[in-house]
Amino acid sequence: METRIKLEDNLMTAVLKLLDGYPGALSALMEMAQNAPEVDPDSSSGVFSPLLSLDMHNIYGADVYVLWSDICRKCAVTALAVLRAAQLGFLPSAVLKDACSRQDRSGRSLINTKELYSSVKERLPNFDSQNLAKF
Repeated sequence: METRIKLEDNLMTAVLKLLDGYPGALSALMEMAQNAPEVDPDSSSGVFSPLLSLDMHNIYGADVYVLWSDICRKCAVTALAVLRAAQLGFLPSAVLKDACSRQDRSGRSLINTKELYSSVKERLPNFDSQNLAKF
């Protein structure tokens, strides 16, 4: 599947493309984008990092909300860790996509956020230097 975000997009147009008509995902996207530069200073994409990651894994609309709310308990830092874990190969893309598509909260059992966070911290010592993640 082709990604939606293009080089010419700005933050607003990128967010709109990921919302997929689901306004509940707006706060999740904005919190992840806002926190990304401080939480993950090693990322070269800054505020766009989580947006590009979600797009790469074809996670849009309600699935974004499920990731943020159900799987990561509305913690942007935890969501950033999960997305970074997928990028680093600690979490298969198919598992992430499957977990995010489950609106009955059963996706929570597919993703061990605490373990993934630890793996990311071990690989990237600058990640979440203030230890703000919640599990």
